[in-house]
Amino acid sequence: MTVTEIKSNEDFLSIINSGKPVVIDFWAAWCGPCRFISPVLETLSENEEFADVGFYKVNVDEEEQISQEVGIRAMPTFKLFQNGNKVDELVGSSPSGLEVMLCDPGGERQLLNSGIGIDPGFEGSTTLINLCR
Repeated sequence: MTVTEIKSNEDFLSIINSGKPVVIDFWAAWCGPCRFISPVLETLSENEEFADVGFYKVNVDEEEQISQEVGIRAMPTFKLFQNGNKVDELVGSSPSGLEVMLCDPGGERQLLNSGIGIDPGFEGSTTLINLCR
């Protein structure tokens, strides 16, 4: 998979509510650290280990409504969503931090997904799997 640009608030809402875990890179063209980390995100998006994860990016200068809705204050900011909920967040250009976020969102070493898992009565959750083996 590649990193796909989100170009509207409607697309953003559809993507984060799709049920699939998604990582979104909030970036700006003038941001040096954003340009530094972009190839790392591309490489992770092509890694078979993360085949079930969607990878997206939002240009904060072009999509101000999305940026304001999710509270972007610094770039780059990476947010991991599942079922419309933010699961984890990373602020800054840290390749190792980005990989840890994917492998260990929220510090649990698990990623929200569907089909396996936790107490089905737990409100707001579906299931958990570990993407990093």
